[in-house]
Amino acid sequence: MPKQLLLLCSGNYYRSRFAEHWFNALAQQRGLAWSAQSRGLADDLTVNVGPIAMATVEALARRGVALPTPYRDPLPATAADFAQADWVIAIKEAEHRPMMQRKFAAWADRITYWHIHDLDVWSADEGLAHLAAQIERVMGELEQSP
Repeated sequence: MPKQLLLLCSGNYYRSRFAEHWFNALAQQRGLAWSAQSRGLADDLTVNVGPIAMATVEALARRGVALPTPYRDPLPATAADFAQADWVIAIKEAEHRPMMQRKFAAWADRITYWHIHDLDVWSADEGLAHLAAQIERVMGELEQSP
């Protein structure tokens, strides 16, 4: 059974969804026994326009990753998600640590935080390029671990 990576962002619509699918594509290509899932930390995930950001779909397609259709809706993080994960990463510490402390306080200091900005700071292309590079660094770490 593969180890589980849980990727968190606010809406489970753009950044974490890209990270989930890019990680899974690379893990499969490299034969790593890991699988990623993504979830959102925001209180209301219904504010998203559709099930997944088109910028995410397009960036994955440019990398040769086709998503299953129909696209799934964003999913909220649950306590069970944390219990099942071998590694948990939140995409942007400044944004997600306060949400973790409020919603999943027992886990807030036990996860990895990255610093990948949302659309308020970076364009979709810039943000997803940074995220792709970060996922590729994780792949390198996992390939080196026993």
